[in-house]
Amino acid sequence: MKKSIFLCFLFFVLYSVEAQQIQWASKVIKFSSDLGGKQNGIKRILGKPDCFPQGGASGNAWIPKNALDGKEVVEVSFEKPQTVKQIAVFENLNAGCVVKIGVDTGSGKYETVWSRKVGWQTPAYKTSILTDHAYYFNRKRRKIQEVPDVFNPGIEHAILENTVSGVVAVKVEFNFALLPGQKQIDAIGISDSEVSIDAQINTNPIFEKLSASEKLVFPNLASVTPALSIDGNKLYFTDNSTDKELIYSSTKIAGKWSTPILENDLNENDTFNYIEYVGNDFLFCGGNAYNKGTGESGFSIFKLKDGKYESEGQLKIAAFANYDETADATMTANGKTLILGLESDFTQGGMDLYFTNKKEDGTFGMLQNMGKTINSANHESLPQLLSDTKTLLFASNGYSSYGNFDIYVSHRLDDTWKNWSEPINLGNKINSNSFEGGPYYDEENEILYFTKVIDGKINTMFDKIPLADLVKL
Repeated sequence: MKKSIFLCFLFFVLYSVEAQQIQWASKVIKFSSDLGGKQNGIKRILGKPDCFPQGGASGNAWIPKNALDGKEVVEVSFEKPQTVKQIAVFENLNAGCVVKIGVDTGSGKYETVWSRKVGWQTPAYKTSILTDHAYYFNRKRRKIQEVPDVFNPGIEHAILENTVSGVVAVKVEFNFALLPGQKQIDAIGISDSEVSIDAQINTNPIFEKLSASEKLVFPNLASVTPALSIDGNKLYFTDNSTDKELIYSSTKIAGKWSTPILENDLNENDTFNYIEYVGNDFLFCGGNAYNKGTGESGFSIFKLKDGKYESEGQLKIAAFANYDETADATMTANGKTLILGLESDFTQGGMDLYFTNKKEDGTFGMLQNMGKTINSANHESLPQLLSDTKTLLFASNGYSSYGNFDIYVSHRLDDTWKNWSEPINLGNKINSNSFEGGPYYDEENEILYFTKVIDGKINTMFDKIPLADLVKL
C-alpha cells in the first residue's frame, strides 16, 4: 500500500514538472528609459533568455539609462492570460536589483505581489565563463578585447505567496543603486509552478553521444581556421604564432597528418592569409583589406592551373561595406552564392550572416541579411555551408550557450536564403566555456574540425560527427 502511494506521489511530482506552463514576455507596454539602438535596446528583454546559462555582458539584453545607480521600471505583456505562481527576472550583471513586482489580470491596474524584503539576497548564479577568458574572434587575424569580468549574474525567482489567475501583464521595478557596477536585463518569464524557471540551451541529445574532442598537434605551429579538401585528405590551416599569419597544408598518410609545408603561392597578403573553402579546382581565400567604394570584398579565388594555384584577384560585391578590415565567408561548390559574416548598416545588432548571389558579369549583388531567426543582437560569423547548400555551421555568442562563442547548426527552409531554422548548439562535447569557432566539416570522413582557445592558446580540434546528425536534426 505504501509503495502504491509513493508511486502515485512520484507520478504526480513528475507530471507537475512536465506540465509547468512558462511564458516569456512578448510585448513591451511601458518602460522608464532606454539607450536605444539594436543592441541593448528595450526589445532585447522580450522572448526567452539569450544570455543564460552563461551570464555576462551581452548585446542581447536591455540596459536602461540609469542602470549604474538609478531606478527603472518596465511593463511587459504575454501572449495569453495565465495562472502565475512564479515570476523570474534574468539579470546578466550584478543581480539583486529587483525591488517590486506587480501583475495585471486585465483591469489595466497592477497589484503588487512581491517586494524585496530587508536582507533578501538574490542567489548568485555560477557563471561558466572564465574571467581571464581570451579568444580569437572572426578570423580578423588579431586578438581583440578580452571578455569583461562577469560579476554576479543571477535569476530573481519571485515565488508569489498566493497564486494569481488570469495574469496578462507584469510590472517590474528596479533599484540599480543596490549594487555597484553595470546592469543588464535579459528576460522576464512567468510560470504556474514553484519549480524554478531556468534557461535551456537549444541543443539535441544526439550530440551528448559524441566522444570528447581531440587536439590536432603540429609542433611549433598554432593552427587556426582549418579547411579540408573534398576527400578530407588535405588540410589547410593558418599559423597564428607569428605576426604574419601564413597558410600551411598537411596531407593525411595512412591515417596520420604529415609534417606541414608552407604554401608560398597562397600567402599573397602582408599580414592575414587564410582559406575559407576548398573546391574541386579552386580555393576561396580571405585576408585582404578591402578598399571602400571599389566593391572589393577582401576575398579572392585561386584557380588550379597546371598543378599550381593562381590568384584571379578579389571578388567584387555591389555596394560592399564592412565596419572592419576583414570579414569571414563561405560559398557554394558552384561559386554562385556567398555567405559572409560581417557588420554593416543592415545588421540585426553586431556581426550578422549575409548572402549574395553571383551576377552574369562575374561580380556579386548586394548583401542581403539572412534574417532574425539566425542573426541575433550579438555576433554571428565564421560560417561553413555543407554540400547540400542547406546545412550551415557557424559561431555565435548571441544565444544561450556553454560559454561565449559556441558552434551552432541551422538549416535553410526555402529558396530565399532568408528563412532558417532556429540554431541548434552542437553540445558540450564540442562547445565549452572557452571560445569555439571556425567550423569546417569533412563530409567524406564525417569529422568536424574547428578552432578552440585552451589556456589562452589557439588550437585546431576535431571530433567525429555523423553527417546524418547534422543534416536531419
